[in-house]
Amino acid sequence: MGSHDSAVLLEGVTKKFGPQTAVNSVDLHIPKGSIQGIIGPNGSGKTTTIRMILRIFKPDSGKVHVLGHPTGDAADDRLGYLPEERGLYLRMKVRDALRFFAQLKGNRKPDPDIDRWLERLGATEWSNKKLEQLSKGMAQKIQFIAAVVSRPELVILDEPFSGLDPVNLDLLRQAVLDLRNEGTTVLLSTHDMDVAEEMCDRIFMIYKGNKVLDGTIDQIQAQYGEPVLRVRLAGNVAPDRSRLPGVESITDGAAYTEIRMRSLEDRPGILQALMEQGEVEHFETAKPRLHDIFVRIAKPSAEPSARE
Repeated sequence: MGSHDSAVLLEGVTKKFGPQTAVNSVDLHIPKGSIQGIIGPNGSGKTTTIRMILRIFKPDSGKVHVLGHPTGDAADDRLGYLPEERGLYLRMKVRDALRFFAQLKGNRKPDPDIDRWLERLGATEWSNKKLEQLSKGMAQKIQFIAAVVSRPELVILDEPFSGLDPVNLDLLRQAVLDLRNEGTTVLLSTHDMDVAEEMCDRIFMIYKGNKVLDGTIDQIQAQYGEPVLRVRLAGNVAPDRSRLPGVESITDGAAYTEIRMRSLEDRPGILQALMEQGEVEHFETAKPRLHDIFVRIAKPSAEPSARE
């Protein structure tokens, strides 16, 4: 695909730091108006990839196209960025700080946008408070507003939901979905696989500098689609693995036991064996969760190869 239909396009991008290859010949296409998830363990090359998209780092080889341009500045007015390491001027008042960040990005009359976002995220009453007076959750919402108040075409959010209570989490998640629905492209970096699975149109995973996942959730689940059963016995009794045929692994959870089968043809035999062990309250064939796929790739014993 060409750069004209991409918000971000990486072509054979490599970045080294001395003898260490942080990113190794990575290709990535982020369609305009989508939410692109980027996942990977710490030290995988995820932050380096984001910094090349932000043009803080330049690749050693390959091309990085951002909003149609193969070159550009780190301070591009069309980009918004919420870093994982939050940074606000604590002695400033909320409105003054948001006005300052908006004007840095070229929004010379930002007050209507500031008012809209403060109301949207339930923060209007804090507009004249100093940032040092805010709770962690409220400060996080203000930092999010600072990243989007200038109406950027591309927003990069690094762990935007970390530490939020359920109410504020839902507010911010809906705000991100609304951005996508309004045409903004969102690059979402997260360690929360449930968030990535529920919110992202596409998922990109980097591991040891290599691209190991790239596609929609359905495509990724089909790629790693070994049959999985979710079962529960009455009284939450753990199934006896030694009495179950065709089982590769069993994972006990609070609500269900997950059974990875060798083949779908083993389902009747497993069901029969479970019925002999107790009353079967739940029995379903399920797609693998992104969390499980992530762990399978990134666990210490794994040695994945790069995938297209």
